[in-house]
Amino acid sequence: MTVQTAVRIAPLRPDFLDRARTEHLDDLGQPVKRLVAKGGEPCRDALRRAKPGEALILASYSPFSKPGPYHEYGPIFILENPDPQPPTLDELPSAGAPGDYLREQFAVRAYSAEEEIADAALIRAHELDETVARFLDSPDVAFLHVRFPVYGCFALRIDRP
Repeated sequence: MTVQTAVRIAPLRPDFLDRARTEHLDDLGQPVKRLVAKGGEPCRDALRRAKPGEALILASYSPFSKPGPYHEYGPIFILENPDPQPPTLDELPSAGAPGDYLREQFAVRAYSAEEEIADAALIRAHELDETVARFLDSPDVAFLHVRFPVYGCFALRIDRP
């Protein structure tokens, strides 16, 4: 039995969500792309996979707050209309199964308080708890990012609770 590490999943910035949904602009000031879900797209705001037919927004997003060499933007999907069921933010999302938000493989990057990479790993779903615990156990690590490795979409930010 695996003991899950205590975490806090950082929500998306409300100003980003509002701007993407009402002004249809992303973090770079570019027009967002509106589309209808085929099903299975990773909805970052809801921390779940999209259902076929849901209205989605594909936008560029930066989870960073400071300028620097690691400050980057990545694509994310959000629901055009907020999900009435808010995601759980005090535990890691399900991982490993085809319907899970995090599927079989993803990248985990550990960042310092200065928002510079301190460590990184490309892992399988069964390694998630151990990797998160190991990275957060380091005093040099302030937070983690998880990314989907194939398309590079930003999946989530993990903070200590």
